[in-house]
Amino acid sequence: QVQLVESGGGLVQTGGSLRLSCAASIRTFTFSIASSLTMGWFRQAPGKDRELVATINRSGGSTYHADSVKGRFTISRDNAKNTVDLQMNSLKPEDTAVYYCAARLGIGVPRANDYWGQGTQVTVSS
Repeated sequence: QVQLVESGGGLVQTGGSLRLSCAASIRTFTFSIASSLTMGWFRQAPGKDRELVATINRSGGSTYHADSVKGRFTISRDNAKNTVDLQMNSLKPEDTAVYYCAARLGIGVPRANDYWGQGTQVTVSS
């Protein structure tokens, strides 16, 4: 079973930056499992559906960013450390949401029945 733990959320003013980090671990394997996982960041604002923010493939060579964050957010990963980060710059109040890290063994965008973290709150004040 894969466990995901997010960190780095908080309160920031409009135009500020935050960096979210997600650490992946697996209970029974000792080798680096991160290279087997497609990783993604999602977010859910109050009263809204969960939306995909960004994904990164297993090698880190291919990324996707939603139009709403393109040019401001950057997803990256370090397979040696089993981590995936989301650098968020030029934050806007509409970025306020709970951000979730998700992982899928193999390829494809993580789905509801894949692995998810508990979420970290990001609040952008105007």
